[in-house]
Amino acid sequence: MIADAPATYPIEIAFPDIRPYAEGNTGIPFVATFDSGLRGPHVMVNSLAHGNEVCGAIAVKDLLDLGVRPRRGKLTLAFANVEAYLRFDPANPDASRFVDQDFNRVWTDAILDDLERDSSELRRARQLRPVVDTVDFLLDLHSMHERSEPLTVSGPLDKGIAMGRQLQAPRCIISDAGHPEGRRMRDYAGFGDPQSPKNALLIECGQHWETSAVAVARDTTARFLAMLGTIALGDVPADWLRRVPPATHVVRVTDAVVASSMDFRFARNYTGLEVFPKAGTVFAWRDGEAVRTPYPNCVLVMPSLRQLQPGVTVVRLGQLVAE
Repeated sequence: MIADAPATYPIEIAFPDIRPYAEGNTGIPFVATFDSGLRGPHVMVNSLAHGNEVCGAIAVKDLLDLGVRPRRGKLTLAFANVEAYLRFDPANPDASRFVDQDFNRVWTDAILDDLERDSSELRRARQLRPVVDTVDFLLDLHSMHERSEPLTVSGPLDKGIAMGRQLQAPRCIISDAGHPEGRRMRDYAGFGDPQSPKNALLIECGQHWETSAVAVARDTTARFLAMLGTIALGDVPADWLRRVPPATHVVRVTDAVVASSMDFRFARNYTGLEVFPKAGTVFAWRDGEAVRTPYPNCVLVMPSLRQLQPGVTVVRLGQLVAE
């Protein structure tokens, strides 16, 4: 966690029982695909890349319970790291982020094809891969360790930024290349290829267990699917929709600050999107050495020490992109 942050945040939302959705209809547990029979893109809404990030699971469950079907193309609804989710313990809520390794750091062909590597998350990623390979547009629903403004994570490419702007909400778009620990699903294969028409967005809906994160997940899901023509906004309850922000802005990540040991601390209680006007400002200490902003108007992106380990990214640094 970060300086002065609570040891744990209150759990304001109920974790739904997703076991009734285990069978799905694809032959892959907890994955359902619906085909309109009409020409159109294959769109996927993914939840539970991390087992304690429940807001996306609630939105996916709601779509299944509402019987939402695509007006054109295909719609896939998925619960990803179910094994971690089913281990959730309110007394230790951060522990169920994953079982063996981060599910959202294994999405390269080299890792997925290396059958000598094994973990709960790799086995699940290999299960999902045949479906993901057929998806044209991916919405990956996440939440954050700390309370912060919701974020659209677009990846480093112009096509991702353009899609984030088209979606309009959340208003802050983070353009980044991912994490040194491994590739995310949103950057996998064609999603991360500038020559491919495929595209993906990752939405950080808010703090993991705050009520507002569910509202963001529902709103973003509805708008994403309607934007692509998969559904009409009238296909979901009216109270899913939130006010659209007046404008988006983009923060382009330039640096990932990685812990080299357990000796890392922030200077104060940062929640994300803090702007430091001066270069050289100390914002953290690593192994007893000051960590400073590398340029003026540096923006902190998602600072947190809750998953602190050597080699883990604890914060990213970014620059506001001129409109």
